Amino acid sequence: MTRPSPTQAPQGAGPVPGAGPAATRLESDSLGTVAVPAEHYWGAQTQRSLHFFPFGQGMPLAVVHGFGQLKAACAEVNLAMGKLAPELAAAIVAAADGVAQGELDGEFPLRIWQTGSGTQTNMNVNEVIANRAIEALGGELGSKQPVHPNDHVNLSQSSNDTFPAALHLAVALALNDELLPAVGALRDALDRKAQGFADVIKIGRTHLQDAVPLSLGQEMGGWVAQLDIALEGIAASLPRVRELAIGGTAVGTGLNAPAGFGEAVAARLSERLGGPGWGRGGSSGSGSRTDHRE
Repeated sequence: MTRPSPTQAPQGAGPVPGAGPAATRLESDSLGTVAVPAEHYWGAQTQRSLHFFPFGQGMPLAVVHGFGQLKAACAEVNLAMGKLAPELAAAIVAAADGVAQGELDGEFPLRIWQTGSGTQTNMNVNEVIANRAIEALGGELGSKQPVHPNDHVNLSQSSNDTFPAALHLAVALALNDELLPAVGALRDALDRKAQGFADVIKIGRTHLQDAVPLSLGQEMGGWVAQLDIALEGIAASLPRVRELAIGGTAVGTGLNAPAGFGEAVAARLSERLGGPGWGRGGSSGSGSRTDHRE
């Protein structure tokens, strides 16, 4: 496969520098300077990921929206703990809320193929929030002043705790808001049909052959029972899924985060999102475990 130039984005990523007359700006980090499309909020790390991983499925927007909720809660806690200036925290929270509400979906073009820790998506979110906040505060996009994607948006965090936390947020919200209601509605509809067809007799089937008779209602009742088991299993898994790795930072020990940061972020998310509460996964393995529903 011929690798695209560093300024060529994958299909659907929008205009990029080098692909036409579109204006660009230069963004720099520890790896050097990269030309970034001027109309977008993302920065150097996102642009590099577009170059090196130009293939595959895009990162689900539900994960991005979860990141938005998480970054807003982290900024609020950093403010409360005296780690972040009020004007910077307010700008970061406003930008993160825009991410969470889907207002900036076009700023997240990255693929699922990236480092296992999700560093590129975490930085995509950090860069977009930082530049959006810089714009709101009257600064210059890409300047990292007065809001820095690492020093302010990612303060007290690491890709190793934010990415699994955002995944858990996305999964738990989808289960609670979408899957459980949909399966519950299907279960209730089948239960009504089972009662309605209680007197309709049919031939049962075993091993692809006719067997003894049963009612159509009895057959549908079996489907209802299976859905009841599925609903119970999903509901039982949710408390574990609501355990977040946030506060563990790089290796789960919480190094470089204030004491109690993860618990405070989980509590803030509970306030922001309502419904059942969120918790802080207490072990150093909470950022790497995926066996929350066996």
